Amino acid sequence: MNSRLVKNSIRFILLVLLQVLLFSNMHLWGYVTLYPYLLFLLLLRYDINKTNLLLIGFFTGLTIDFFQNTMGMQAAASTLLVFARPAVLNFYFKKMEFAPREEPGISKLGFTGFLKYATTLVFIHNLLLFFLEAFSFHNFFATLERVLINTVSTVILIMILEMLFSKKKKSL
Repeated sequence: MNSRLVKNSIRFILLVLLQVLLFSNMHLWGYVTLYPYLLFLLLLRYDINKTNLLLIGFFTGLTIDFFQNTMGMQAAASTLLVFARPAVLNFYFKKMEFAPREEPGISKLGFTGFLKYATTLVFIHNLLLFFLEAFSFHNFFATLERVLINTVSTVILIMILEMLFSKKKKSL
C-alpha cells in the first residue's frame, strides 16, 4: 500500500475525529467554532487531479456534515475551498516549482506563505459556510464579523497543528 495514501488516511481520520469529538462541541465564547479538519484539505498534494480534488473536498465536508447534522453546508464550503485552492496557490506562488506529489505545507511555502495560503482558503470556506447558515444578508455585518473571527481562530489552530507536525527543512 502506498505510504502517502496511508499518511493521508491517518491525517484524515485524526483531523475528522478531532473535529467531531472535540471542536464541534466546543464553541469558544458561544461564538467561535474551530475547523481543524480543513488542514487535511490544505495539505493535499499540489499535483492532484482536479476531479479527485473536488471529490475529496466534497466527501470530507460530507463526512463532517454527517456527524454535525449540518445538511450539506460543510460539503459545499469544503468543495469551494478545494475549487479555489489551485487559483490561490497560483496567485501567491506562481514562480514556485512544486515537485510531483509535494504538499503545500510550511516546509515548502514557509511560515508567511503558508499563513497567507491558509488564511485565504479558510476565509473562503467560512464565508460560504456562515452565509449558508444565515441564509440571508439581513445581518450581513454580524455574519461577516463571525466569518472573520472564526477565520482568525481556525488559522491559528491550523498553524499550530502544522508547525507541530511538519517536517523541518533540511539545511546543508
